[in-house]
This record gives sequence, C-alpha cells and structure tokens, in this order.
Amino acid sequence: MGTDFRIRPLADRVVVKPVEREEKTKGGIYLPDTASKERPMEGTVLAVGEGRIDDNGKRIPMNVKAGDRVIFAKYSGTEFKIDDVEYLILSEKDILGIIQE
Repeated sequence: MGTDFRIRPLADRVVVKPVEREEKTKGGIYLPDTASKERPMEGTVLAVGEGRIDDNGKRIPMNVKAGDRVIFAKYSGTEFKIDDVEYLILSEKDILGIIQE
C-alpha cells in the first residue's frame, strides 16, 4: 500500500481523503457555514487494496496508488470518520481519473 494508514481496504477498494472545500469563492466572497456545501468530488488516495480477482483467479492490479490525487463519482463510496477527520472508501471503478500535476 505504501502508507501506514490505519485501514487496509480489501480487493479493489480505495481510501480517499476528500479535499476541503474553500470557504471563499474565486471572486472573494466568503461562504458561511450555513451555506449549502456539496460533497467534494476530488481527494487524495491514502490506501489501496491489492486489486480484484477476475473470473480466472488472476489478480488485476490497481491503477491508482497512495498519494494520487483523484476525481471520483459524485455520490460514490461510503463516508466514515476517524478522529473527527472524514474519509471515503470506494471502489476503484468509481474513480473517474487521476489529476496530473
């Protein structure tokens, strides 16, 4: 996995830390806490599983790795918290792309 994150995802699952939403728009307007905030669709991969096993028993390697910045489907995955920090665990198929820096 390349990380010491406390959760080891299974098969083709990935643990992602969503990016924090800006509290200020590009135009300089501050958003209050009461403003409707959509769930972010971008995050950093913290841990990856070993990959799924195909119908022939062969393990399919993952296309993402810890440290990758990714975009994922809007309503995908399961949210959870550890020490008041929010994370997502989702299937690799819900990752739409890797952001190239």
